[in-house]
Amino acid sequence: MKKIISLILALTVLLSLGALADNETLNVAALNGPTGMGMVKLMSDEEGKDAYAFTLAGSADVIVPGFIKGEYDIVCVPANLASVLYNRTNGGVRVLAINTLGVLYIVERDDTVHSFADLKGRTIYSAGMGATPEYALRYLLKQNGLDAEKDVNIVWQSEHAECLTALINDPKACAMLPQPFVTVAQSKKDDVRIALDLTEEWNKVTSDSAMLTGVVIARAAFADENPDAVAAFMEAYAASVQYVNENVEEAAKLIGGYEIVAEQVAVKALPYCNIVCIGGEEMKTLLSGYLNVLFEQDASSVGGALPNEEFYYIP
Repeated sequence: MKKIISLILALTVLLSLGALADNETLNVAALNGPTGMGMVKLMSDEEGKDAYAFTLAGSADVIVPGFIKGEYDIVCVPANLASVLYNRTNGGVRVLAINTLGVLYIVERDDTVHSFADLKGRTIYSAGMGATPEYALRYLLKQNGLDAEKDVNIVWQSEHAECLTALINDPKACAMLPQPFVTVAQSKKDDVRIALDLTEEWNKVTSDSAMLTGVVIARAAFADENPDAVAAFMEAYAASVQYVNENVEEAAKLIGGYEIVAEQVAVKALPYCNIVCIGGEEMKTLLSGYLNVLFEQDASSVGGALPNEEFYYIP
């Protein structure tokens, strides 16, 4: 995150770029994993055409500089990063839609965890310390009457693969993993089970927010000057998301073909990836509530302040 913020500060002035004056192609970037999976049908349909140019990247810090410089018009990024970008660019971002709800799960290798209360006294391996996975876990523990410092033993790892290794080596432990790592874990150990869906657990404790992973954002100048182009893209993107959710096997082939994740992983993981396309007032309600939860734990996680009304693009 620090690397991303430094890039933002260095390039903020470039957000004065507006519409693409000499190129009618809309440039779109997404991340490998669930935040990019919903776009694959649109990508496939548009191959060989000039309306859109798509880029897939392994991490947000690959696409953020290009977004700020105007090389990308629309990008899919983590939900809290959208707020960070908004604050660091003086309002130069519009969020168009939520594209992924929560993809975090508590998994275990026995059958003892059926509620958050059952986590008391357990070791939980997780990546994402100082980021949204930590804030989400701490929030849900607190909402369920557990003290993250006293009632559970959270062992922070540098990456999800290390959590998977720890889970394999310690059959009594739990791990907090995102999809598709949950599916990968189950492929390595057939006794790995999903104990808790953190999206469902979030919904149990609040009705004015949702656990979110990714959003679709546009450069403010581009969105404000090209409402028809934005509307056309979002209509096509929503249709792509619907196709992916309703045609899992076919979508998995496309996902594998674009090397987002392997087809055999995608076909099992897709039903648990919570891929959506939520815009308008519902998007605003869910996203603002989620960002507020993060802000109350660590203001820097959303860029130091909650975004104002113009952040939410509602045509």
